Amino acid sequence: MTATLTAAQRIAQFAADIKAEDLPEEVRHAASVHVLDTLGCGLAASGLDEADYVITGAAEGAGTGPASGIGVAHGLPPAEAAFVNGVLCHALDFDDTHPDSVTHVSVAVTPAALAAGEAAGADGSTVLAALVAGNEVSTRVGAAAGGLFHARGLHPSGVCGVFGATAAAARARGLDAGTTAHALGIAGSMASGLLEFLADGADTKRLHPGWAAQAGITAARLAAHGATGPATVFEGKRGFYATYLAGFDVDLDAQLADLGEKWNTPAIAFKPYPACHYTHAPVDALAEILREHPLRPDEVKSIVAFTDETGVGLVLEPAADKVRPRTPYDAKFSLPYCLASLLVRGSVEVASFTAEAIADEAVLALTQRVSYEQHEYAPRPDAFGGGVRVETVDGRTFENELRYQRGGAENPMTEDEVREKYRSNAKLALGSEAVQAVEDAVMALGEQSDLSFLAAVRS
Repeated sequence: MTATLTAAQRIAQFAADIKAEDLPEEVRHAASVHVLDTLGCGLAASGLDEADYVITGAAEGAGTGPASGIGVAHGLPPAEAAFVNGVLCHALDFDDTHPDSVTHVSVAVTPAALAAGEAAGADGSTVLAALVAGNEVSTRVGAAAGGLFHARGLHPSGVCGVFGATAAAARARGLDAGTTAHALGIAGSMASGLLEFLADGADTKRLHPGWAAQAGITAARLAAHGATGPATVFEGKRGFYATYLAGFDVDLDAQLADLGEKWNTPAIAFKPYPACHYTHAPVDALAEILREHPLRPDEVKSIVAFTDETGVGLVLEPAADKVRPRTPYDAKFSLPYCLASLLVRGSVEVASFTAEAIADEAVLALTQRVSYEQHEYAPRPDAFGGGVRVETVDGRTFENELRYQRGGAENPMTEDEVREKYRSNAKLALGSEAVQAVEDAVMALGEQSDLSFLAAVRS
């Protein structure tokens, strides 16, 4: 039967049918941990007044509604809450990423699922199913193309995330398969996100998941009220892949072959550092060297960083911009800056990316000593491998390379580490009791009768 269905119809059937109680325990648990991590990132951004324009903008003209926006005292309409939360949860670039699709998954899916769930009065089990549906859709739509979106100047977290957000929103509000397919077709005309922020460190990247989450809510709402979308939104000759990736062969069918049988949710990678994922393996590689061979900045003659082709374009070129980041967000996409911060300060953390921190001349003096070599990390070129070679002024050489970045399935962070990351982030905005209450509720999401615990994230 599936041979007669379009990709959108197959995805829609999966999203409409998924139930939390039918999911493997590993998948349910992973989904909850990712929600916790995502909310922590958003709370930290709110507490640090990152992207505060999204909160003040919501206060200006969003109106009121049943959904919770981080840092917004009153309830918001679901689409606006999804936008606020998507932007905030991605603002620090501390949120999770799926390696094969190079997509920040949870920052679009989680805001859409939670806002749609609040608006529909859904229970935690329904929302948990919606979250997994969205995760699986975003990762597959992105993995069908790998790093090709980046090559075209498109941000997968936006252009692919809109489909996961739509699937999540549709499931949270209980749409049937036919209506969900229309919602996905509508979402194809809302897919957006350009990488041009790399030109000057502008704020647009953090907006992309917010737009995707908001669009997912809107697409599901429009479909629920009778709007139609093209059934061939993915494979059509004027569809998503044909227009966004014209000239490339994309095989979404291969990604959908095991939809509902194999699960990508546990493979979504957590971030130990609030910077682009392509900085992580080289930073960790340098950290391992420094633990064994403590080096002062004045002892280092040069550092050669290793990354793949996509990493070069994101965190190493153009070199002039990377050695002297123009904005704090720019610094998150500078591997020279991240390596220099670690060597000079001993850390790469939230405080490393402030206006004052990126102007630190001790760090900037070292960024100019960083060059790079492009490596291939087959068989999975998008697993964010990387490393460094350090040459000292007295002629010693130290080299270290990580095939898989820390936080991914092959080199995981422990659950305790992820929970501690959440607590450290959340306490920047919430008191200790609220931090713990949200953690307890999220980790038992499937057992919640409603989503009233989200009131704690409002200020």
